[in-house]
Amino acid sequence: MNILLSILLSILGAISQGLFWAILAFGVYITFRILDFADMTCEGSFATGGSACALLVVVFNWNPYLSLIVATLAGMAAGAITGLLHTKLKIPPILAGILTMISLYSINLRIMGQSNTPFLRNKSTIISIIKDLLPSAKELGMKDSTLQILVVIALGLLFSALMIGFLYWFFGTEIGSAIRATGNNEAMVRAQGGNTSKYIIIGLIVSNGLIALSGALVAQSQGYADVSMGVGAIVIGLASIIIGEVIFSKKISFAYKLISIVVGSIIYRIIIAIVLQMGLNTNDLKLLTAIVVAIALSIPVLKKKKVVVVQEEDK
Repeated sequence: MNILLSILLSILGAISQGLFWAILAFGVYITFRILDFADMTCEGSFATGGSACALLVVVFNWNPYLSLIVATLAGMAAGAITGLLHTKLKIPPILAGILTMISLYSINLRIMGQSNTPFLRNKSTIISIIKDLLPSAKELGMKDSTLQILVVIALGLLFSALMIGFLYWFFGTEIGSAIRATGNNEAMVRAQGGNTSKYIIIGLIVSNGLIALSGALVAQSQGYADVSMGVGAIVIGLASIIIGEVIFSKKISFAYKLISIVVGSIIYRIIIAIVLQMGLNTNDLKLLTAIVVAIALSIPVLKKKKVVVVQEEDK
């Protein structure tokens, strides 16, 4: 019974984390799927969001919700720098992102003044503020850790829904449609008189703003910000996108694609949680992530091969 309860709590914790990490996956989706831009900035901007949020809350006693806005703006600035390096200096996309990512490591150290900044117990976070408004865990008949997980899930659902609504609206506007068109065929947009450089920069700004917001949310939920918290973030984002695409393969609308990213992020986190419960060494998590992504990428290919084989047999 205790084992089942432990597994259930780990799954709930995975869902709570998956919802916050889904916002990072939205940002990765914008660059890799919509803009067709291999942007490595996200590994730096994710940590920048967490670092800026921790600094404002811990050092300057800012409201944790207001700190999310500044963290998002910091990520947007990082995206703008990558966009300018690519569009104005003609640096290849992946190299422009790497240059910004490397620079952000030093900037994040400067922001926090150290490699790690914990949220002290006397400092409010978005989670603690909501918990203070609710009856105590004892009054509700549960552990404090369980109540915290439920609060994080509620906040994750709220932020994920808000981001889905925002992105669905934004990419339906004239600028959003131009960004999508630039990703599909940049030469055509340029031939029609569109400023593709502007659209690429805007896309990167929106993408890294979301990624930094995710970093700030994750930092507050886990209780600390770290300069290396963004390492591997791009693979985690891609894993969420690919898993969601495999599951929702028959749904082609943009809204379904956004929802599939959230589902993919949650499933990825649940897989990680279950495997850890089975005794996997935490040092092997990156290897597990690579295996999960490889399997998810191979499923569509295997499906196509199966269809071809069946068609040949029918002939």
